[in-house]
Formats: sequence, C-alpha cells, structure tokens
Amino acid sequence: MEFERIADIKRLNFIIEVLRSRLPEGAEVLDVGCGNGVISRSLGAQGFNVRGIDVSEKAIAKAKSLNTLPNVRFEVVSAEQLVAEGSRYFAVICSEVLEHLHEPGKLLGVLSQSLHPDGILVVTVPNGNGPRESFVTKPFINMQKKQDWRWRALLKAKKLFGYSGTTKQSDAEDLTHIQFFTRKSLERLAQDNRFRIVRYGKTNFIEDVFPFSFFTKKIKALQRMDCAIAEILPYSFTGGFVTVWEKNQAAS
Repeated sequence: MEFERIADIKRLNFIIEVLRSRLPEGAEVLDVGCGNGVISRSLGAQGFNVRGIDVSEKAIAKAKSLNTLPNVRFEVVSAEQLVAEGSRYFAVICSEVLEHLHEPGKLLGVLSQSLHPDGILVVTVPNGNGPRESFVTKPFINMQKKQDWRWRALLKAKKLFGYSGTTKQSDAEDLTHIQFFTRKSLERLAQDNRFRIVRYGKTNFIEDVFPFSFFTKKIKALQRMDCAIAEILPYSFTGGFVTVWEKNQAAS
C-alpha cells in the first residue's frame, strides 16, 4: 500500500469495501482525476481492473512510471473525450477532485453519462466546514491572496517544519481548494446533477491541523486515535466526507 497516512488508508479502505460489494466481477473501474495514480494502483493491487485518467500530462507520466500492474492503465483524457467514447462503467471514483473545480457540476454531468444506470459513483471531498478547511485551508487562501508578510512568514515556517504543499495523491503545484462542501451542499450538488447520495462515511478529525499535525504526522497511533474519534463525533466535525452516489432514475 502506497498510502502511509491513516486517514488516506481509511478513505481507500472505504472505496475498496464499496467496490467489493457493488462491482460486477471483472468490470473495469474508472478513476477520474487520478493524479499520480496512487488510488488506481492500490485498487489494482487488490485485483480490480482500473483505468486512471487525468487532464495533466505530467500527472499521467508519473502515474505510468510508477505502475507495474497489468490490470491498471493510465491515460490523458479530457471530459469531452470521455463523453465521445460512449463507454459505460459500473463504478467511477472521483476522489479529492470536486473541491478543485470551478464548476463541479460539469464534471458530474460527464460522469453521469459515463456511468451505467445501475452503477455507482464514489465521491470523496473535504468537509468545507471541518477543522482543516476552517483553521488551515481557508486562512491560508486568504493570506495567499494578500501576499503580505504573513504569507511570506508562513511559507518559511512550512519549509522549516517539512510541509511540501503536495500530497501523496498529487504533486500538482496548485492544489487550491475552490469549493467548500457541507453535507447539505453536497447533497444539493448531487440532486442538481441527477444523483442521490446513498451512503456517507467519515475520515479524520484534527490530525492534519497544525500544531497537531506536527506530532500526528510522526506518530501513527495518534492518527488512528484521531480517525476513531471522528467516528463518534457528528458529521460536521469530520475532516472529509466519503460517499457513494447512485443515478437518480426518477429525475432522468
């Protein structure tokens, strides 16, 4: 397993469990916005046939360079190309993607066309009002916009404490969050695009919020405890949502 952070492993295990329970045997999984391909390869290692796609040639090049699995393939594919293909999938993964898009509804429209009527869409996104987005992401974005002394000091502090700004899932230079989803707004987004959310899950609590992250990134036991705490707290406290969507046939 390439993921090391417990919250990432928890998210991956959610995806694996859903696929095992819902995916027809031998069916190919589509991983949209696959980035470096870590989820695709992790699923491939579990025996799933996976097609990972991304619009970034750099990301796909890295994904291919790291891939040794014959049941996993990576391609540079745009939304328009995906629609033109006319292929239908029983399972589509859209993990940590929608928060980076100005118009997530456009991608969801494409995924609806690419999903079998009885298929599932697995969506994971940060909780827009969760601890990390509230105390880290949003303040960072505000400081970045101003580009003042606080932003310069923050960059120096991040470098000093070993924060690279990239993630295991993506080395993209710009990982800015544009959308901040709550459970209510995520359900509205699904409904507006002819989906319904049939299952919710949680990720972590405060392990990726500084100064806690300085300690939790080094101590896995603290990460496990944090993920366990998230399970007993209300959804408004989770760092991220892991969800399963189905096409809303009644709205078609």
